[in-house]
Amino acid sequence: MVYNGPEVGLLPTRGGWLFLGKYGMALQIYIDGKWYPKDEAKVSVFDHGLLYGDGVFEGMRSYGGKVFRMQEHLDRLYDSARAIHLTIPMPPDELAAAVYKTLELNQLTDGYVRLVVTRGVGDLGLNPYLCPQASIIIIADKINLYPAKLYDEGMEIVTASTVRNHPASINPRIKSLNYLGSILAKIEGLQAGCNEALMLNINGEVAECTADNIFLIKQGRIATPHVNAGILDGITRRAVIELAQQAGIPVAETTLTRHDVYVADECFLTGSAAEVIPVIKVDSRPIGNGQVGPITKQLIAAFKALVAK
Repeated sequence: MVYNGPEVGLLPTRGGWLFLGKYGMALQIYIDGKWYPKDEAKVSVFDHGLLYGDGVFEGMRSYGGKVFRMQEHLDRLYDSARAIHLTIPMPPDELAAAVYKTLELNQLTDGYVRLVVTRGVGDLGLNPYLCPQASIIIIADKINLYPAKLYDEGMEIVTASTVRNHPASINPRIKSLNYLGSILAKIEGLQAGCNEALMLNINGEVAECTADNIFLIKQGRIATPHVNAGILDGITRRAVIELAQQAGIPVAETTLTRHDVYVADECFLTGSAAEVIPVIKVDSRPIGNGQVGPITKQLIAAFKALVAK
């Protein structure tokens, strides 16, 4: 059912309020060439994305009607698909057009886009070649990953006991639907009263958080784990590295340990959904003076200016 109709509004329901997009229809979800109201957007129980977590995805942000670094996101999506022998049944330019159309139908200029490609419908066996065609899903909506005050005051995180995927198993650079490791680490963080958790790799080195990349600042220099530590090569991560270099701040992609985290002067996380958010305490240890540091504030401001262009 394609989105058509006049004003954005809210419809009262038994569960609360339902977002109504243009023409009074519910949030529209793209599935394989068509848009469906949220409550009618369904996938098959035989889709291997559901049965086995077989698929890839991207999370993107739209600012002022423009998707931030869409080409980089699409490049990573197609690389992830290629790495798992998944053929995306649409060229990148058409996929980009579908993303923008989904934003338009939902009257969103500033929002979050979840672009998912599953292996598609098959049988109950693992054989991916029995799935005739991959399935594409696009969801565009608002997102508030962390409470607003944490961006001003900083957040606390803890180190999870759940270890990041070994790159020789499922490489974390593949943004796949297999997120159970991150979910288990997220549970550890939430049970400790934190919104995020730090994950180490198989060698005990700092990798990343459950959904965000991590940066440390010591004596005016920025350090972040190298992609070889078993991390996702984040799009926002790349942007912040570029912003720091443009500002003349030294940046090193290197091996880090928890000791480096504990003795850092500043710490912050990056991600498409999180953007840039400061960390002021790790494992109950204050980072620096326990307040958001000057370089972190500088990079937050620079990132805001970048996405506003």
